Amino acid sequence: MRVIERTFWFLESAFIAFIVGLILLMIVRMIVDKADLNPFGFTHRTVRRLSDTFVFPVRGTLRDFRADPKFAPLVVIVIVVLFAFVGVQLLRIVERMIGGVVISLENGDIAALLGMILYGLVSLYILLMFVRVIFQMARVSYTNRLMRFLVDITEPLLGPLRRAIPPVGMIDISPLVAFIILLVIQAAIAGTLLKGMRL
Repeated sequence: MRVIERTFWFLESAFIAFIVGLILLMIVRMIVDKADLNPFGFTHRTVRRLSDTFVFPVRGTLRDFRADPKFAPLVVIVIVVLFAFVGVQLLRIVERMIGGVVISLENGDIAALLGMILYGLVSLYILLMFVRVIFQMARVSYTNRLMRFLVDITEPLLGPLRRAIPPVGMIDISPLVAFIILLVIQAAIAGTLLKGMRL
């Protein structure tokens, strides 16, 4: 059990370090852009070379929305923070699921084993729906492979709900109803199959 905890602690720490490094790079990019340094100087070229991979796609998207492309590094920071949240949650879901499965197997508790797997899968589904909602708000196209995967995996629940529940004004509330349904399912799993287990 300690090995699993340490492994996931290391993965989470490495992931957070990468995210912090990326945010710092974007902050340095904004400072360098504002300082109006020599574009052929070492500092300017190095910062741009390191950050262009992340800034260029966002700059193009901002142009599509008729927004000022100079805000691209700031938008990248927002995207990175959201990505960090999703990544950390994903790691924690997987850690909880693996840890719970190991404990259930050690105790020979088949109900808890099934409960941990179901609870973990529902948590993962909630996270995927959250990412889909964020992508839809950002108007990510269905041609994007990740968006296509998210739509394909979440539409079996959201599709029937969308047909059954009319939108409130211009707002589709089917994802909110889906979140509530999934949280109720999780509560039911925790209250029956996982009774007495720490989640």
